[in-house]
Amino acid sequence: VQLQACGGGLVQAGGSLRLSCTASERTFNNYGMGWFRQAPGKEREFVAAIGYLGGRTLYADSASGRFTISRDNREITVYLQMNGLKLEDTAVYYCAADSKFQRLSRYSYEYVFWGQGTEVTVSS
Repeated sequence: VQLQACGGGLVQAGGSLRLSCTASERTFNNYGMGWFRQAPGKEREFVAAIGYLGGRTLYADSASGRFTISRDNREITVYLQMNGLKLEDTAVYYCAADSKFQRLSRYSYEYVFWGQGTEVTVSS
């Protein structure tokens, strides 16, 4: 499965962005999906995950209450709606597919397919 992420950009603090990640094939619907991010000089960190049917979600503390992960299996796309963006949200955001469709994982090593990343820059 190939994943194509997009939607990043430059936004002022307090603003919103919606990231999208589209898969290359419908086996996407069998995978749990996650979003991770990596800020300059820092390790990649978990942001949010969603089960294969979309009914279950998991968020990092830093994202809870501000970000919403969702998916549209007809469009084989997963989204990350980010509201109330902060300077510390600046990072490259990656989508990824989990090897276990029923799992909600915050661990990057449990994801088998990765998108290329989309850059989000939050300015003051």
